[in-house]
Amino acid sequence: MELKVIHTGMFKLDGGAMFGVVPKSIWNRINPADENNLCTWAMRCLLIVDGDQIILVDNGIGNKQDDKFFGYYYLHGNYSLEGSLKSAGLHPDDITDVFQTHLHFDHCGGGVKYSERQKGHFELTFRHARYWSNRDHWKWATQPNPREKASFLPENIQPIGESGHLHFVDIKKPSPFPSFDIMYADGHTDKQMLPMIHYKGRRIIFAADLLPSAGHVPLPYLMSYDTRPLITLMEKEMFLHEAVEKKYIIFFEHDPETECATLKMTDKGVRIDQTFQLQEIE
Repeated sequence: MELKVIHTGMFKLDGGAMFGVVPKSIWNRINPADENNLCTWAMRCLLIVDGDQIILVDNGIGNKQDDKFFGYYYLHGNYSLEGSLKSAGLHPDDITDVFQTHLHFDHCGGGVKYSERQKGHFELTFRHARYWSNRDHWKWATQPNPREKASFLPENIQPIGESGHLHFVDIKKPSPFPSFDIMYADGHTDKQMLPMIHYKGRRIIFAADLLPSAGHVPLPYLMSYDTRPLITLMEKEMFLHEAVEKKYIIFFEHDPETECATLKMTDKGVRIDQTFQLQEIE
């Protein structure tokens, strides 16, 4: 099995929203904000090549929205979904499975694009792939609550449902993928799916929005985007202790600099131990 980072670009989000009740005087030391109180974040996805399966975990924000929409998020940097796939020696048609941790726009927007054949229509970016969600989260995303409605964009979701390529993970059964198990988390959004990948005798956890960055490791550092913050707190505490005990490697989707880290227990609670690039894992 081979793992490759697919970096789809950088964007900005409000620092207060990303760190919730933690004061700016504290979080600004680790994720400095600009003059608009915005911090830079990555959209770092993961490619799992396992035999005949080429699985893409999340796919970034895409390029379908208008300038006004993108003006809120300040996309920047030299990375793109297409460019990173090309650097990995792949074409979108090579992807066999698109695993969507959840359907917020910065995680799934790259999975649908404007049609090259019909102006104003949408088509799947990965036309040969199966797109994976689960029934609970799909219902949550297609019948959104007012708090999350702006994060679940119909143009990112409906074309998948209409394509015939949508598949559902059965949350009551083992993972359909031999290369990873699935952890479910309900605090950020309902039934977020986190791959727990078996790799070189280790476990790599694609942390998605349960733990978006290294700066979110301390327990109180929760996003205001979480729909059920107290559930996030409970899920996060259990996960952090398990990660220390079992020596998990955490893969950060949104950290602007750190790809991977291990954790340790300190007198202040769980903290970052070592940080490194995915390719450095032996």
